[in-house]
Amino acid sequence: MVWAEASEPQLLTSGARIMSANKGWWVPPEGEDSVSQKFLRKTRESPLVPIGLGGCLAVAVYRIYRLKARGSTKMSIHLIHTRVAAQACAVGAVMLGAVYTMYRDYIKRTAQDDGEK
Repeated sequence: MVWAEASEPQLLTSGARIMSANKGWWVPPEGEDSVSQKFLRKTRESPLVPIGLGGCLAVAVYRIYRLKARGSTKMSIHLIHTRVAAQACAVGAVMLGAVYTMYRDYIKRTAQDDGEK
């Protein structure tokens, strides 16, 4: 990535250009995906990654919200429980992805092969 603040258009080492109207913004070279296009493409390739990240974020927001109502629980214990719950969301998403991939590659393919015979 190349970042620059320029008062006039410049050609930088990676071929990215910074326009004066987009001061401080990174513009990808022509023919490359922008950040949002790349994110959407990656989301279509593996949809469980954003679900896992969303679960982690939801757990973290909820546990921070509940921080005041933790009662006599020590802060370190509360933070450990938050980390474990967030990791459970991430590991759960990875496991669902692995199970789906195994289903798609082995069971579905076997059923298609049997149908062709």
